Amino acid sequence: MQVSLNWLQTHLDLSGYTTAQLSDLLTFAGIEVEGIEEKGVASDKVVVAQIQSFEQHPNADKLSVCQVDDGSGSLRQIVCGAKNFKAGDKVPLALPGAALPGGFEIKEGKLRGAVSNGMMCSAKELGLGEDTGGLWILDSELPVGKPVNQIVESDTLFDLEITPNRSDLLSHLGLARELAALTGLPLKGERDHAKATSKTRAAKADEVTLEATDGCPYYTARIIKDVKVGPSPAWLKARLESIGLRPINNIVDITNYVMMEMGQSLHAFDLAKLQGGITVRRAKEGEKLLALDGQEYALLTEDLVIADAQRPVAIAGVMGGEETGVTESSTDILLEAAYFTPGNVRRTARRLSLHSDSSYRFERGIDPQQVHGGSDLAVKLILTIAGGTAEDVLRVAGEPPVLVGEVELDEVRAHRLLGMPGLSADEAHAILEKLGLTRLSANKEKSRWGIPGYRLDLQRSVDLVEEVARVIGLDRVPAKFTAAFAQGDATDKAYDHAMQLRQALVHRGFNEAQTLRLVSTAQTKDALGNPTGGVAALKNPLSEDHTTLRPSIIPGLLASAALNVRQGAERLRLFEIGRVFLKMPNGMVREEERLAILLSGPVAPSSWHAREPKAADIFDLRGLVESLPGVATLEIKPLKDNGAFLLHSELKAGNRVLGWIAQVHPARARALDARGPVYVCELLLSALRQGSSGPAKFTDLPRFPAITRDVAFELAADVPNAKVSAFFAGVKEPLLISSALFDVFADPTGVKLPQDRKSLAWTLTYRSSEKTLETAEVDAAHARILAALEKALPVVVRR
Repeated sequence: MQVSLNWLQTHLDLSGYTTAQLSDLLTFAGIEVEGIEEKGVASDKVVVAQIQSFEQHPNADKLSVCQVDDGSGSLRQIVCGAKNFKAGDKVPLALPGAALPGGFEIKEGKLRGAVSNGMMCSAKELGLGEDTGGLWILDSELPVGKPVNQIVESDTLFDLEITPNRSDLLSHLGLARELAALTGLPLKGERDHAKATSKTRAAKADEVTLEATDGCPYYTARIIKDVKVGPSPAWLKARLESIGLRPINNIVDITNYVMMEMGQSLHAFDLAKLQGGITVRRAKEGEKLLALDGQEYALLTEDLVIADAQRPVAIAGVMGGEETGVTESSTDILLEAAYFTPGNVRRTARRLSLHSDSSYRFERGIDPQQVHGGSDLAVKLILTIAGGTAEDVLRVAGEPPVLVGEVELDEVRAHRLLGMPGLSADEAHAILEKLGLTRLSANKEKSRWGIPGYRLDLQRSVDLVEEVARVIGLDRVPAKFTAAFAQGDATDKAYDHAMQLRQALVHRGFNEAQTLRLVSTAQTKDALGNPTGGVAALKNPLSEDHTTLRPSIIPGLLASAALNVRQGAERLRLFEIGRVFLKMPNGMVREEERLAILLSGPVAPSSWHAREPKAADIFDLRGLVESLPGVATLEIKPLKDNGAFLLHSELKAGNRVLGWIAQVHPARARALDARGPVYVCELLLSALRQGSSGPAKFTDLPRFPAITRDVAFELAADVPNAKVSAFFAGVKEPLLISSALFDVFADPTGVKLPQDRKSLAWTLTYRSSEKTLETAEVDAAHARILAALEKALPVVVRR
């Protein structure tokens, strides 16, 4: 919300505070200051000047050399690029040394060889208006040499982010109340405008009828006749323009002014265009409304509307209708002031994507007790500015709801929560009274407080404690260490394990990626082919690129890889830990935490001693997986081809299914512009955690040497090597400490070896932890293992 400092100063004197001090004051009170903008000219060196003559610049077609009277008694030469002036016009002139908004300082200089002793300015350059394509032409009656800051008031704008629970701050009066409490300064004149001054009467049935009291429990209307609709006076225009609102006409501007002044949204109807009385009701099936923004909106039966006897004339709390809007031809108006419940306004505004300053306030809740006062203030301004005659009484339908009441403050608990021994009860009570609360009763243990109607957020005792803390400043609350040790739970262990995986991968040269959980159906199919299981689609996707919840992290990693390749990356080392969403046959969505890894490019960066390093392959990725916490040895089982991958295989560690590994199909890799094969894997974090044994364990280095024996054997070509590996891993021979495959031979021609056979060569390593092994002991153990191998698998050992 834009807030004008000059506007605030009509309520309290802030001249003793700098902009930075006010910003800090608001920030530490929980009101976020998103930006500060200085408008207007503070420097006295920007003056009214009159152009006496001008001629074409001798060296530039688009520049003019002007002789300007600045009131000093002699003409000043200025080089100017604007074309919207003539001799005799009066314009703002920035003299050398003048500081303009944005920190721009004017200096004497030359432009294309011509001396320029200052700069003639546009309104935008002075921070006083929008770009009009040229100089700001001033009133011809203004005296030459008069500083512009004496003609147009400078201002400071605060861009504030107001939290939804503080709807009382959505007006200058509301913010002035807050600053008065924070600074101790008194409000000028009356405390607020909410005090009603006019008399009321119950509206007749043919004047105002409330059919939907759940959406509008209180509605007021006042008729003003013989008004003269026209431009607003300069002060009113300046007020609205200072916070970015465009003046329209005096009636509409007054309703906007009251809204920004005290937070009460109003609407004015052209009485001549209304057909019968006002009815607040739900929209009927098929009804439409042409709103003030020029758009026609189809209404639902749940939408609350203001209607006359024939049709809807406004969407309640959101926007009025164009057909009954006030124009320059209007003479009689009906002024609406009402309370609309937040839920109704919020639902309609969001469904129609129609958001206004009015709906912004009603959605967050306004003070029902200020409706009458807001109407009175608007009527007073209308009679003063636009003339006319107002009805003596205000027509009222319904009763303003009471949304706040009394709150009991537990003094003992408040003192304990604040933790400030030096804060007395009298000081805390004084703070609450400055915030507009009324003390009804008090003793040493408890006090009762009446809450003002505009503080809808104060409902509990702790709310009052928070108000005291905000005003005195959290910097006065002493810091204490009161936390107790808590035993780690499953969530902590899951977090620690995920961090171990991250550190392990980063230490191996991988970079962590963060991709969106929303993907497109095409992206999923392109990356995964035909994934198993259903895809969880969104009912109302934000765009065509975000239509489904990701069933896998791999599509996002492939997109990241493509971006990295196009930025010149040759080695791709990416991983991501995140959540995937799997649609079950019963329609429910199951969530899983997974680790996805992508590997491509050389195993090491190129250098002077290895200009063409070996390209990474799927075995490098497998080795990486085996090195992760929770993984010891892997068993690989081929999976059915789905069209998106080669070498697509399931990864198992014992009885645990860890996930899968594959090479991206070359056609897909070329689409990524990858310079070589791309390998990916996706693992279940839950399965990895099951294999994690906690902190690392260390063993002594072996004291005795090892002895190796090689064995070669033939077996059927379709027998997976995983079976052989599982045999050696499970063989019960105490002296065997490791085994490794070092050669595979097959002959497609069938000359040296039948085509349906293959030869494997393994190295077996033996060691005893108690002594140095003798050759005979190793030979005996080796023979037992080979005999068991021939018995367990259909192999023929080559002896």
